Amino acid sequence: MRDLVYPPVIVTAKVLFRAMGLRFRFEGTEHIPRSGGALLAFNHVSYVDFVLGGYAAQPAGRLVRFMAKRELFDHRWTGPVMRSLHHISVDRADGLASYDEGVRYLRSGEIVGIFPEATISRSFELKDLKTGAARLAATAGVPLVPVVLWGTQRIKTKDHPQDFSRGKTIAITVGEPLHPTGDSPVADTLELKARMRELLDRTIRAYPDEEQPAGSWWLPASYGGSAPTPEEAERLDANEKRDRARARAAKRAARR
Repeated sequence: MRDLVYPPVIVTAKVLFRAMGLRFRFEGTEHIPRSGGALLAFNHVSYVDFVLGGYAAQPAGRLVRFMAKRELFDHRWTGPVMRSLHHISVDRADGLASYDEGVRYLRSGEIVGIFPEATISRSFELKDLKTGAARLAATAGVPLVPVVLWGTQRIKTKDHPQDFSRGKTIAITVGEPLHPTGDSPVADTLELKARMRELLDRTIRAYPDEEQPAGSWWLPASYGGSAPTPEEAERLDANEKRDRARARAAKRAARR
């Protein structure tokens, strides 16, 4: 796959990250294969995860093709960028086509990134994972590599103003690969979640104390922060889904 746009985008991103004073902390990047296909499963805490998450593969000299919602590809500004970077459009109305495309990328030796929680976690803890990641890795015959991001939520996430001020730490922790067989996607997904939960716990505890004091809105309630609990976050998600459905219905009615 020819990449005329991805390399200069990475250079530009690095300049931007330096200008923002971001400090990256990497752990476990040796687990990302230097060649061949692999599926990276990321936690999802911010709108910039797909930008900063790609950094996980930089020590391995690899590029990550993210599976992202179709709306990003349809957008006037982000669409051309997403297509030029050879990311994979996920159309919820035609999930099989997206799945097949992901398998094709993986079998051709690409690194593919996926967010098995599907949506951003308002609690910043792991939500339940969809089984798609385990099924994709099993079908393509590639390793499934858990990756945890932390600190990205401080830049841009749900329910909070974006903050591009300098001096934030971005932690990226990569775990040992799993090798799903396809015999039990549910069991494989539970194992993936357990691995990611352990990585997230380790990453939060290793994060600089001065950057996440007790009561911080970006710190989970179970760690002394003021983020919503998983139960509260679930209610907020349900309200958001309901409001969006109402807005779509109102828009359809206005067209009639």
